[in-house]
Amino acid sequence: MPDQTDHAGMAALSICEALLLAMNDHKLLPESEIMGVLRDAAATHESATGTEAETEAHRTVATIINRIIAGGNSVRRPPE
Repeated sequence: MPDQTDHAGMAALSICEALLLAMNDHKLLPESEIMGVLRDAAATHESATGTEAETEAHRTVATIINRIIAGGNSVRRPPE
C-alpha cells in the first residue's frame, strides 16, 4: 500500500470526514447512521480478499477507519 501520507488519500479522507460532520450537523444523518457507515466500510475492507499485498492494503485501510471510529472524529462526540 502506498504510504499513508499519500496526498490524494489524505484529501479524500478529509473531504469524507467533513461531509460526515456536515450531515450530522444538519441532521441529515444521525450519529448512529454515520457510525454504521464507518463500520460497514471497515468491515468491507476487513473481509476483502486478493493477493497478500492487496489483503494487507485492505487491512491497513480497515485499521485507519477503525481508528476514526474509536476517536470519534467524524461525529464530534463530547468527551466521555
